[in-house]
Amino acid sequence: MRLAALCCGVLLLAACAGDTHLTFLDPQGPIAHQQRWHFYWVLGVMAVLVAGPIFLLLPFFVWRYRYGNKKPRYTPKWEYSTLLEIMSWSGPIVIVIVLAVFVWRDTHKLDPYKPIASDQAPLQVQVIGYDWKWLFIYPDQGIAGVGTLALPVGRPVFLHMTSATVMQSFFIPALGSQIYAMGGMVSQLNLEASKPGKSLGENTMYNGNGFHQQKFTAVAMLPADFKAWVRKVRATGLPLNAQNLKVLAQRSTRADLIAALPGARSMAGNVYFTSASKSLFPAVVKATMDGTPTLPESAFEHRHTATQSGDAADAATGKPR
Repeated sequence: MRLAALCCGVLLLAACAGDTHLTFLDPQGPIAHQQRWHFYWVLGVMAVLVAGPIFLLLPFFVWRYRYGNKKPRYTPKWEYSTLLEIMSWSGPIVIVIVLAVFVWRDTHKLDPYKPIASDQAPLQVQVIGYDWKWLFIYPDQGIAGVGTLALPVGRPVFLHMTSATVMQSFFIPALGSQIYAMGGMVSQLNLEASKPGKSLGENTMYNGNGFHQQKFTAVAMLPADFKAWVRKVRATGLPLNAQNLKVLAQRSTRADLIAALPGARSMAGNVYFTSASKSLFPAVVKATMDGTPTLPESAFEHRHTATQSGDAADAATGKPR
């Protein structure tokens, strides 16, 4: 009875998580796909060079040193064997060399700062970590959001990341690399989604009581759907002004933010903003580095006309202005 209940629970959890991709073993982009193969290669090497000899030699040792052996070899004065020394040391040396080659090669190949080769210019996204939420700014589109990172399928995404508080860890397992976001500093991450779908994103570094709720959804959309999403955010979002940013910067969860912002329109539990200035991200980096509690007025200056005029160019070429 208990086993049946446990099986039902496992199946229920699997069904609940079925529409959201959780791991690089279920890759949704080229980076995670390469990470999966790297993982399998390392497992294969370990299986052949470590587990293989153990299982191959185990029957030999069981037979040779069995209790019923009537003619055991007795060598009370044995003290050294060149063959045994070679066998003992060659295995670990080979393992270290092989793993070092794999790790060195793929560390450079999957460098998060390395741009992804594409005939399209990357989508620019600025990410600011707060306690306990992520703010995603699309500077070329003039919008921002909390709770969802929208990505067009097949187009690289170039993320600039910082933290307005303590160090945080940005990670979307099904899309690729983990990287830290630190106050007063800017980290970079290049990702790409190869097919439409939802992937879990989260902060994997403990930063207080709301740590477990600092999650978001990376939504990969077809290019036409992404443009429609941008238009919807522009039509329904709140202005990203000093007053709303002050509320956003408070130590609170996404649900607390929705309740604290008057007139906030939530789409699937997310909050969206318009009039997002290109100056906001560098202003937050500088203010955090200097320990300044307030941002200058220039951080909220927004040229809405320039943002809209660039949409036609984006639609035609996929390149930022």
